[in-house]
Amino acid sequence: MITTVVTSALMLFGASFMFLAALGVLRLPDIYIRMHAATKSGTLGVSGMILASAVHFGELGVTTRAVLIVVFLYLTAPVAAHFIGRAAYQTGAPMWDRSVVDELRGRYNAKGALDSAPETSGVSSGSEGGDSSS
Repeated sequence: MITTVVTSALMLFGASFMFLAALGVLRLPDIYIRMHAATKSGTLGVSGMILASAVHFGELGVTTRAVLIVVFLYLTAPVAAHFIGRAAYQTGAPMWDRSVVDELRGRYNAKGALDSAPETSGVSSGSEGGDSSS
């Protein structure tokens, strides 16, 4: 009885987050925001479904595999989203017209490598603020 309730709750949790991920991919304005919705909600949705199957079957082998799948998913999904976002930015995928901040503008060199500091003009290279001991 309690196993059925927990399994149903985890399935409902997973299905609702998967629905939100699908809705976000369809409705959000640009690839960067869509990617965020798909990664966060999709990861939570799949985790809920996998954990529901672990609770339903209740065997050590199934539970171990389910936990390993969830750990693998949480380790790989953010990395994949980062690479997709970086590839989209480097190929010139447009940002939403109401986006306010582009923190990567001016940080890529001619070879496409990320520099450590943005190229700005008129900024001194000395220490800014803080205490100056003279």
